[in-house]
Amino acid sequence: MNNIVQNISIVNLSLAFIPVFVVIVIIWRWNIGYKATIYAVFRMLVQLLLIGYVLTYIFQTNSNYIVITTLVIMLLVASWISLRTTSFPRKTLLLNAIYSIVLGGVTVLLLMTQGVLSLDPWYSPSFMIPLGGMIFANCMNSISLAAERLESELTQGQPYEKAKVIALRTSLIPITNMLLAVGLVSLPGMMTGQILSGVSPLIAVRYQIMVMCMIFGSSGISVAVFLHSAKDTFVDTENIFK
Repeated sequence: MNNIVQNISIVNLSLAFIPVFVVIVIIWRWNIGYKATIYAVFRMLVQLLLIGYVLTYIFQTNSNYIVITTLVIMLLVASWISLRTTSFPRKTLLLNAIYSIVLGGVTVLLLMTQGVLSLDPWYSPSFMIPLGGMIFANCMNSISLAAERLESELTQGQPYEKAKVIALRTSLIPITNMLLAVGLVSLPGMMTGQILSGVSPLIAVRYQIMVMCMIFGSSGISVAVFLHSAKDTFVDTENIFK
């Protein structure tokens, strides 16, 4: 297989923004806040351009301290963003989010990198940072969904234990759909990238199985820990919707 990844020119890359522009026009016509979408797209563009240079530097330095620092920053940012769907001040639940992602995300990251992959060196940045990013991002999204649904159920008068179950189930819907669709409907990012770079599909499949187990397990554990640890905050009705 051809091991050379095709380069994308700036002109060709600009074509990728055509469907983005279409969606922004739809959002504008439906009057649902197009400015926030434009900001999100612009921020995505700037962040990815910057991270390209940052990752190049990190990979070249090959320092375990830099890798650990990068992962800590990613974890803190993911924890902060995960709470944007709640009506609480983020600092109220921030420690719960951090604790949840550490317990569900970091432990799974170590299991995959040190157990499944047996990295040498253990901090190999080309593996630790991309896999850590996948894990933290999925934990972030799942906690965000769970927190929003939990608060919604509680405000409708549901008891906490029932609301917690509904929130967990809701948070796992996207990941469960991915498990059902992978290989039939979609070829996920890591697998597609490896195949495009010339890796045998049989090897790419093994990596993708690891990734699916990784994101499902880390997200489920993180949400369960979050829902358990944040109980006192959510059931304190005097603080809800102040």
